[in-house]
Amino acid sequence: MKRGLPVSVLGAGAWGTALAVHAAARGDAQLWARDSALLAQMRQRGENTRYLPGIELPEALRLEESLGGALRHAAEQGLLVLAVPVAGLRELAVALRHAWERGDARPPAALLILAKGFEQGSAALPHQVVAQELRGLAGAPEIGMLSGPSFALEVARGLPVALVAAGSAVLSRCTVRALHGGAMRVYASDDLVGVAVGGAVKNVLAIACGVSDGLQQGANARAALITRGLAEMARLGHALGARQDTFMGLSGMGDLVLTCTGDLSRNRRVGLQLAAGKDLQAVVRDLGHVAEGVYTARTVLELGRRQGLQMPITEQVCALLEQRTDATGALEALLAREPRAESETGDGP
Repeated sequence: MKRGLPVSVLGAGAWGTALAVHAAARGDAQLWARDSALLAQMRQRGENTRYLPGIELPEALRLEESLGGALRHAAEQGLLVLAVPVAGLRELAVALRHAWERGDARPPAALLILAKGFEQGSAALPHQVVAQELRGLAGAPEIGMLSGPSFALEVARGLPVALVAAGSAVLSRCTVRALHGGAMRVYASDDLVGVAVGGAVKNVLAIACGVSDGLQQGANARAALITRGLAEMARLGHALGARQDTFMGLSGMGDLVLTCTGDLSRNRRVGLQLAAGKDLQAVVRDLGHVAEGVYTARTVLELGRRQGLQMPITEQVCALLEQRTDATGALEALLAREPRAESETGDGP
C-alpha cells in the first residue's frame, strides 16, 4: 500500500538506487544524480548498470537531473535522502543550503543521511557535517541517519532487511512513513552518535576480518575479531557520548556481523585482497565502489588515542593500509598482545 510521502534520493550509487527502488514501491520517489551521463544510461537501459546491475528500475521511479527539481519534490512535508559518500557530504550540504536560501524550494520536513564514516580532517560524523553547513538556516529540516545491516543488492531485490532511523521523533515518523513496509522494517533511535559511530567503525573491522579470512585463519578467528572489534567500537562510541546499548542493536552488532561475514561487503573484500598481497590502490581502483573503511581507519584510531583508548585491531588495520606491515605481521601483532580481563571497560583491547 502506497503512503504518498514524497521522497527524493540524492545520489545514484548502489545504496541510493536501491533505496529509491524500495521507496518507489511505497510512494512517490525521485532519484537525482550529478552525473547526467549516468542518468541517461539508466533511462535507456532501465537499470543502473554501473552500480546496481541486474536490478530493473520501476516505472514509478522518476530520474531527476535538476537538483532544484529533486528538492521541490521533497519540499515541506517530504523526506530528502542524502546517498553520497562521506567525502561528498559537505559539498552537497553547501549546495542544498544555497538552493534553499535562493528559494529554489522549501526545506523538507526531514533529511536522512546514508553515509557511514568520519569526515577526513574534521573527524566529524555525517550528521555533524550536514548540521554544520545548515546551521542557522530558516526552516532547516530535522537531520538524521539510516543505518543497520543492509546490502544494497538485497534491498533492491526486495529481500528482508531491518534498519534503524536515528534522530528526532519527526525524523523517525517521516522515515517510517516513507520506507517501512514490505520487506523493510525501520526501527527508531534517538542516539545519533551511537548509530553513526557503529556505522563508521564496522567498516574498519570488516577489513580486519577480510584479512583473517584471506589468510585462512578460520571461523574462530573471525568470531574473535568481531567480538573484540565490537568492544573497540563500543568504547569509542561511549567516549564520544553514545549509549552502550546502541552497539548491541542493528547499527552496532547487526551491521558489524553482516559487514564482517558477507560476500557482498566491499570492506571485507579489501581485506581479502590485501591478504593476497595486492596493492591497496589497485584494490580500491578495481572495486569500483567506495570502501569507507579505507578512509575511516586513521580517523578512528586518532579519535581513540585522543580519548586515551587502546584500539589494537584498528591500529593494525591502519598499519596495513599505510604499508607499515603486511597481513601476516598485523595478525602476529594482535596475537602477541598481553592478556587481560574480557569485561575490562577502560582502555583494554
